[in-house]
Amino acid sequence: MTRSRNTRVASDAGHIYPNCERGKQMRIGVLTGGGDCPGLNAVIRAVVRKGIEAHGWEVIGFRNGWRGPIEGLTKQLGLDEVEEILTRGGTILGSSRTNPYKEEGGVEKIREVLAQHKVDALVAIGGEDTLGVAKRLTDDGIPVVGVPKTIDNDLGATDYTFGFDTAVHIATEALDRLRTTAESHHRALVVEVMGRHAGWIALHSGIAGGANVILVPERQFNVEKVVEWVERRFERQYAPIIVVAEGAVPEGGAEVLHSGELDAFGHVRLGGVGQWLAEEIAQRTGKESRAVVLGHVQRGGTPTAYDRVLATRFGLHAVDAVHDGDFGVMVALRGTDIVRVKLSEATAELKTVPEERLTEAEVFFG
Repeated sequence: MTRSRNTRVASDAGHIYPNCERGKQMRIGVLTGGGDCPGLNAVIRAVVRKGIEAHGWEVIGFRNGWRGPIEGLTKQLGLDEVEEILTRGGTILGSSRTNPYKEEGGVEKIREVLAQHKVDALVAIGGEDTLGVAKRLTDDGIPVVGVPKTIDNDLGATDYTFGFDTAVHIATEALDRLRTTAESHHRALVVEVMGRHAGWIALHSGIAGGANVILVPERQFNVEKVVEWVERRFERQYAPIIVVAEGAVPEGGAEVLHSGELDAFGHVRLGGVGQWLAEEIAQRTGKESRAVVLGHVQRGGTPTAYDRVLATRFGLHAVDAVHDGDFGVMVALRGTDIVRVKLSEATAELKTVPEERLTEAEVFFG
């Protein structure tokens, strides 16, 4: 394939992207999709600062996830707009769970909006759904670079996603606080944390917070065994703390649904396993038991130092990928290095908690 002077070729799909020549004046778009999490603004800040300061580019924000480039919802991003956002949680661009491939003419609308705003490439910050769309758009000839974001830490091809460390810190602090009230009233506390298909938050916060039982989606749990651990804790005159991921399932049971509604990516809304388990424990042990659902508290607030640094590095390296014309890739953490991986690799399968990690934690159960 012959390259013209005014084109760059994507690394995995072989597409030619006009106006993406290395070193030329560019205008890039950035968006945040899916669930919000701490650190999103740090990525936006890094993309804007490096795009403008290092390359003299213009940066435009698309609001509300993929809804932005479908409907032309934009926000100008200059140095002043990102000056005070490093420590802010959430995202100044807003987010949504919009799927362009479920919208009539969604992809063509994105093409038209990008052309209208003279945007040469997109930086998409998101989790499996947002980056799954990014992969398909790249295959369809729209140049996109992905940045991995999710508090669940379940994206493949990267050791960690930003947002996870903050969520674990928040859940751990909650466990520390709940332990004192549980001990005061001699009751069992079941703490439900986020984690639809992967139990990374439950595992890490449970270990850090000294939980006596940790239940995750990767392994169905035996209610009788959980009750045994709870009773053993009571026998030692301590109050048991049980951490359960929202997607955890009892043996022979099914996920507990908050509602049967599906979002644009086909996901149901989970929630309620904590309350169900607390009631089972109370009924079987005769001991007082309470459920606490941390929910969206895990997504909010100021990002930890670790997440600020990781998100910033991801943003800087995403700009490098755009500069190199290397589209259809996601920036990823491997050890302490930031590398590029194909979006197809990053979204191929979820990264779940391996059995050996669960076995490590079991020594603390009961």
